Amino acid sequence: MEFDFLEPLNDGILKFISSLSSQELGSKIVLHTEDQFPDISKINIAIIGVLEDRRNEDSINIVNLNAVRKKLYGMFPGNWDASIGDLGDILAGNSVEDTYFALKRVTSTLIKNKVIPIVLGGSQDLTYALYRAYDDLEQMVNMVAVDNKFDFGKENETVSANSYLTKIIIDEPNNLFNYCNIGYQTYYNSQEEIDLIEKLFFDAYRLGEISNKIALAEPVFRDADLVSIDLNSVKSSASGNMVSFEPNGFNGKEICSLARYAGISDKVSSFGIFNHNSTVPEASIIAQIVWYFIEGYHYRSKEYPFGSRATYLKYIVPLEEEELIFYKSDKTDRWWIEIPFESNGHNKLKRNTLLPCSYDEYLSACNQELPERWWKAQRKNAL
Repeated sequence: MEFDFLEPLNDGILKFISSLSSQELGSKIVLHTEDQFPDISKINIAIIGVLEDRRNEDSINIVNLNAVRKKLYGMFPGNWDASIGDLGDILAGNSVEDTYFALKRVTSTLIKNKVIPIVLGGSQDLTYALYRAYDDLEQMVNMVAVDNKFDFGKENETVSANSYLTKIIIDEPNNLFNYCNIGYQTYYNSQEEIDLIEKLFFDAYRLGEISNKIALAEPVFRDADLVSIDLNSVKSSASGNMVSFEPNGFNGKEICSLARYAGISDKVSSFGIFNHNSTVPEASIIAQIVWYFIEGYHYRSKEYPFGSRATYLKYIVPLEEEELIFYKSDKTDRWWIEIPFESNGHNKLKRNTLLPCSYDEYLSACNQELPERWWKAQRKNAL
């Protein structure tokens, strides 16, 4: 069985949780112990540790999530109605590929059962295993990485924390519809890599763009299935990472805001945090990122793709060569733009015909400016 790959929580964590008050988060979750395993039909969110770090050359090669769990479970929850389970840890396998296999099997089963896995790594190459978990779901995957670089590698290079994206792009089956990077720092990425992102019609936002206007990221997360956060995208003064020091990056408030956007998204079905060094200072920011993701989940509105757009306000914007159709939710005031479905053999859009967008993009269209994300979605769809 898939869940045989998971080790129960250790006695130290269980003893800590038992000492908590009834108001703290640790007292309100179901736990994987030696005697019991959570009933996944009764939980909405599953926390999983993956103690694998062999493909991160910058790591100290020790993954210990005890401090993260203590920080997280010692917090107080909001007025949440989500049921949360801690399923324990996937230990490093005999090979890294064994770990990938175990993570893929576990997360695939959870996603099929409408349970959102929160994966605490480990190194970011585990994102590849998370992506492969969608293979049996017969859907295209939109992936968002909060990262200071794109993590491209050579075509025949072994997948690693710094090269996993190449393997996602070239390996069959190729289920990736869109990749978006949030927070890249130009000096960590070659011009050839930046050009490749454009050539593939992917999306990328520089750190400064998002820091200046954090709301730019909300529509991107609203269209994501998988969200992967590299903790190196957070500056060390906020993360506490003094092993691989990062002078620039998101601050604590910004990374938690991004996590909340991911949680609010009705479409996000897996979430991971990777590339930390298991230090106590880092545990605080990781725990808060997880807390804000769960907080966001509580405020999901069940809009598109789950709800009907029949009650949305429809806006038609005529351009010189196109007619753009926007929808505004009467429930949350969020905006979408329609991607026309073209019935040809190469069409990749089998499910989603509305692209989340912002009010600013609607205003730009009214000024006869074609939204860039709409154009890219059209081009990808025709490839």
